[in-house]
Amino acid sequence: MIIVDTALRRREEQDRPIRVALVGAGFMGRGLARHIVRSVPGMRLAAVANRTLASAERACAEAGIRPVRAETTGRIEAEVSAGRTVVTEDAFALLAAEGIDCLVDATGAVEFGARVTTAAIGRGLPVVTMNAELDGTVGPLLAHRAREAGVVLTAADGDQPAVQGNLLRFVRGLGVTPLVAGNVKGLQDEYRTPTTQRDFAERWGQNVHMVTSFADGTKVSFEQAVVANAFGFTVGRRGMYGRTHTGHVDELTAHYDPDRLRELGGVVDYVVGAKPGPGVYVLGTHDDPRQRHYLELYKLGKGPLYSFYAPYHLCHFEVPHSIARAVDFADPALTPTAGPRVDVVATAKRDLSAGATVDGIGGYDTYGVAEAHGTARTQDLLPMGVAEGCVLRRAVPRDAVLTYADVTLPPNRLIDALRAEQDKLFAP
Repeated sequence: MIIVDTALRRREEQDRPIRVALVGAGFMGRGLARHIVRSVPGMRLAAVANRTLASAERACAEAGIRPVRAETTGRIEAEVSAGRTVVTEDAFALLAAEGIDCLVDATGAVEFGARVTTAAIGRGLPVVTMNAELDGTVGPLLAHRAREAGVVLTAADGDQPAVQGNLLRFVRGLGVTPLVAGNVKGLQDEYRTPTTQRDFAERWGQNVHMVTSFADGTKVSFEQAVVANAFGFTVGRRGMYGRTHTGHVDELTAHYDPDRLRELGGVVDYVVGAKPGPGVYVLGTHDDPRQRHYLELYKLGKGPLYSFYAPYHLCHFEVPHSIARAVDFADPALTPTAGPRVDVVATAKRDLSAGATVDGIGGYDTYGVAEAHGTARTQDLLPMGVAEGCVLRRAVPRDAVLTYADVTLPPNRLIDALRAEQDKLFAP
């Protein structure tokens, strides 16, 4: 990212900052707003949209700026042009306004995020998404639409998927063939609920449903699906291998079969408890025996698998890198390049009764599991990103994966239309 700070410094010197529109003013959105305002030269927080105006105003106040309210496109344009930061409840009026250089989706909401992202792409705006739930559901289609529109859609630097993406690109640049892209977790318990996670969420000021999705494995499944779809990887089995390992990530090289990894074309995975964490790792091979000699000299071991890792992920602190890469270099940190390879499928967290309405991600009813896309299509498995609000046609036992035949979808949702379009576009 060294080139990014130079580009932003040049923008600061020339008084032409990247004007950022932020949609979503939750925990991560507020952290990003504060970071842009206080620490990022060459970038300006032009507007914050949130369905609760007070939350948008809170994000600005915590950043140390006094925003102005605006609800029409014309008024938003005027205030942004005058150099003031706008807050609004109407994300779509904001997206229609002139004077915005990049959208950041920090909502974490699948349906609303889909509407915001498609509107931004239609408007010709680059999009940096912090919404892995949306990306893991219809990311390949949205990336296709973005390419057709000539704009960048990218995951956000700092979160584990893009940290893996950067590491994968680095490893490939060494001539190493990556075969595992992994995520280091501290906890994995599929049966965690908002009740069990409430104290943690309150301690850190986070949304309890988001926190629950971290603990029950849904989030890591979405994150690894995003990586798989960007790099053409798959899963070794439903749910990934997902082993517990309390040693160093370098020791994971002994836990995989390189021939099987090559046969699969590379896999995404996660590990619980490994050090250093939380972070990410990439395992790869090198075909040149002379270069393997050098890698051993440089303390990477004898192979055939070599370990590379990043010992942290800094979430919102790195998002401005993605914004600058998208706007100034048309370089996505991470984006699907073809059709889906891995889906996240909805799995019953408890026995579910016929007639019940399925709650949302990080709730009491379901957790998400990564599955190969071909298997998910063949078995008609229900994507986790569309499960919320579905009504069960029949009872489903705990740990069973839901299928489309098990549910009635809510009417008139964009996410269902996008999913159908994606299936048609990338049909085998």
